[in-house]
Amino acid sequence: QVQLVESGGGSVQAGGSLRLSCAASGAPLDNYSMGWFRQAPGKEREGVSCISRSGAITYYADSVKGRFTTSRDNAKNTLYLQMDSLRPEETAMYYCAVGPNVYLYCAISWQYALRSGYWGQGTQVTVSS
Repeated sequence: QVQLVESGGGSVQAGGSLRLSCAASGAPLDNYSMGWFRQAPGKEREGVSCISRSGAITYYADSVKGRFTTSRDNAKNTLYLQMDSLRPEETAMYYCAVGPNVYLYCAISWQYALRSGYWGQGTQVTVSS
């Protein structure tokens, strides 16, 4: 059983930065792709950025390209999301996800992405204007 703990969320002003971390335990993560999803109040959960097992391939939602950077450290069993130039509309709960389908379905369906996978509890990001 994989357990994920996100951290690094908080409140920032528009244009500010945050770095999210997702620490995993229970299994080595180098067998899985990983990613970040977010859900704003009243909205569907969406894939923000996902990364392949090796870390060689990354996906970014169009809205975050050039501002967000995702990376993983398999030796530390940790996933990161550096978020720069944050916007108020990006206020949401951010979730870490791990699983064999996360990267494949990141842009398509969070439900499919989480098949046979795991979620963290989420970390809140609030961006004020």
